[in-house]
Amino acid sequence: MIGYILRRCIQAVFITFGVTLLVFLLLHLLPGGPARAILGPRATAVAIAQFNHDNGLDQPIWVQYGTYLGHITGLGSLFGGHGWSIDFGYSYKLNQSVGSLLAEDLPKTLVLVGLSYAIAIIIAVPLGIYQAVRRNKVDDYVLTGASFIFYSMPVFWLGIILIVLFSETLTHLPSEGPQGATVGDLFSQFSALILPVVTLALGTIALFSRYMRSSTLENMVQDYVRTARAKGASETRVLFLHVLRNALIPILTLIGLSISFIFSGALITEALFNFPGIGLLFWNAAIQQDYPVILGIIVVAALATVAGSLLADILYAVADPRVRYSR
Repeated sequence: MIGYILRRCIQAVFITFGVTLLVFLLLHLLPGGPARAILGPRATAVAIAQFNHDNGLDQPIWVQYGTYLGHITGLGSLFGGHGWSIDFGYSYKLNQSVGSLLAEDLPKTLVLVGLSYAIAIIIAVPLGIYQAVRRNKVDDYVLTGASFIFYSMPVFWLGIILIVLFSETLTHLPSEGPQGATVGDLFSQFSALILPVVTLALGTIALFSRYMRSSTLENMVQDYVRTARAKGASETRVLFLHVLRNALIPILTLIGLSISFIFSGALITEALFNFPGIGLLFWNAAIQQDYPVILGIIVVAALATVAGSLLADILYAVADPRVRYSR
């Protein structure tokens, strides 16, 4: 197990570097480059050349990437004798370091994603079990149809429907997400937090419940279930003491693997509800061509995705003792 985790961590490092390299190259191949985006369309060639020289953008691309890599890993400052510190660059549009922007907005996104995840798991697990028990009944068909609808529906369209229904028609909830500089400010406006969380959670509930239903059905026909029934165990005992643990294994794996799906949904949700997280920050940076901010957020998202995949593998091994990572 330890050897496997070490190998996966090494793979995660290379994958993260690969993602940063690809995005770094794509952003620097865009017409005009960072200088034109920052200085504006009316900047002269002399001003652009001076900006590129001052910021090292006139150097070969591999030198620029090496410098950037040294900054985001902290190795550049460490070897430079300034102590270890991570530097994601500086946003010329917002006149603020990217690190401070991430530190300010990332906790808010984690609140949104965390609440959505928690609600999705709490609802999807019993919902999937209920559908498995009621297989091919009317209520199972209805819930299956609803799951397909919510899973296939784009996040922005679902959010718009919820806004029209609960903000415009019923006027019960605000159409804009909570505003504030801290996480405490978000919870102080709890009613404004409901629609963004529900928008992000509904698609996840649909996904998790389908997997939970399939996994429960698969385990209910296994030999150990027939043995438990033969010994006189009630259906409730069989379901919750024997089937549930094994049925949860795919969900544990899915929790880690779906982090990228949740973050992409959070980007759209935050832009739709003007929720002050890194999704909205990324959206605005993309519109303004704020390359350092875009790179910084992509690095964080890549790390979260790789960490989620590693977490899924570890949880799978912990939940199922039959799994052995010997190779």
